[in-house]
Amino acid sequence: MKVEAVTFIGSDGQRLAARLDRPDSEPVAYALFAHCFTCGKDVFAAARIAQRLTEHGVAVLRFDFTGIGASEGEFANTNFSSNVADLVAAAAHLGHAYRAPALLIGHSLGGAAVLAAALEVPDSKAVVTIAAPSDPRHVTGLFAEHLPEIEARGEAQVQLAGRAFRIKRQFLADVAEQNLAARIARLRQALLVMHSPRDATVDVSNATRIFMAAKHPKSFVSLDHADHLLSARADAVYAANVVAAWAEPYIALRV
Repeated sequence: MKVEAVTFIGSDGQRLAARLDRPDSEPVAYALFAHCFTCGKDVFAAARIAQRLTEHGVAVLRFDFTGIGASEGEFANTNFSSNVADLVAAAAHLGHAYRAPALLIGHSLGGAAVLAAALEVPDSKAVVTIAAPSDPRHVTGLFAEHLPEIEARGEAQVQLAGRAFRIKRQFLADVAEQNLAARIARLRQALLVMHSPRDATVDVSNATRIFMAAKHPKSFVSLDHADHLLSARADAVYAANVVAAWAEPYIALRV
């Protein structure tokens, strides 16, 4: 596997940090991976899935959204719409510098983001969601106790996964305006929905709603023993292998 540090300009003009994992030979396809809310490109699930996909001949670009990790920008000024725009910018960079992504993969809120962005990435052939919410507003449940303060003061400092983040009222307004089900219904790409029935962060009922909103071709795979973050290596490897096998008819994977 070859690893390349990549930067590109995001939706707000900030320089975003990315990593491109490539197989030793010429990639048969390129994929774009969107990380979970506040996680970053190097979270276990993203790293393990990307590395495994290179074994199937797929190059994977994963990046930090604006204001996250090594990317420039202020997290407090971002929202779901800006994440979607960052994804579209990442896909455009791939197409210009390498090859347009045939496969879009998103974990948790990143899964909702790839569903929303897919219509704006016309060269993509398949979309995969892992533990994704069916409505971006779901993420506000992670800081529900701060919602009154955000509404009253315009912002609040919240703790997410042991780190402090500033959330503004504009973030709440943005997720409230999303109609993800309508975008899912308009998907032109094949869809794979992956979710664990044990997920304690995003209930598996979200997977049902995503699946029902989509038209065929669509598939569902249960990640029976996994937690929300796919913390166990075996779960991430299994997910990556399933993605590679499922996507083959759509993006001409080498097996």
